[in-house]
Amino acid sequence: MLFMNILVLLALAVAFFVSAVKILPEYERAVIFRLGRIIRAKGPGLIILIPYIDRMVRVDLRTVTLDVPPQDIITRDNVSVKVSAVVYFRVIDPIKAIIDVADFHFATSQLAQTTLRSVCGQGEMDNLLAERDEINERIQSILDKDTAPWGVKVGKVEVKEIDLPEGMRRAMAKQAEAERERRSKIINAEGEFQAAQRISEAAAIIAQNPAALQLRYLQTLQDIAVENNSTTIFPVPIDLLTSFFEKKA
Repeated sequence: MLFMNILVLLALAVAFFVSAVKILPEYERAVIFRLGRIIRAKGPGLIILIPYIDRMVRVDLRTVTLDVPPQDIITRDNVSVKVSAVVYFRVIDPIKAIIDVADFHFATSQLAQTTLRSVCGQGEMDNLLAERDEINERIQSILDKDTAPWGVKVGKVEVKEIDLPEGMRRAMAKQAEAERERRSKIINAEGEFQAAQRISEAAAIIAQNPAALQLRYLQTLQDIAVENNSTTIFPVPIDLLTSFFEKKA
């Protein structure tokens, strides 16, 4: 009989120990409620609870990656787009995250969706595509301010994808093609202008030294003579033949 009593006491002690002693990892905190009233946040490591009196709520302090699903947005210039984003946040005050909001993860997700639609809808489509960094910072600032009372810190927001309508994609492709063609024509005209300037400068130098024209002519003949089947016409100055005509007369 005594042995049975000892076994019962041991079983009760083990059950008490299991329910009273908790071990928390480094990235978790335990918000303790005693008879419904909050005591404080404990952890990490070994913590002891009073069974049936204390209640523990675990809170993860690691950074959470929140995927914001694509949102239908109408920009200020009346273009319908779908924008998705990713939000990085973490809990910095476990007590506020538990008692000030029912579900901080769900609340942050819904707030991120509405803020994304609001900020992206205030700008035009060109600004949405070109000023993505500024939009990211604006959304992050708004979210961080609104989630601060919940003990949540929004560290970073990135607009992940902007899905444009098919007609808008074709129009932008035509615009980009026209822009590339315009640049090509400008570069070609600039090259011709520079070439004309160099030719004009070369002509001015040759005009000052007439012998340079003859040297250039001989160099051209040499380049032409490289081809085996080429015919080269070498002009003879008329002054060399004048003396023969005068003697014959």
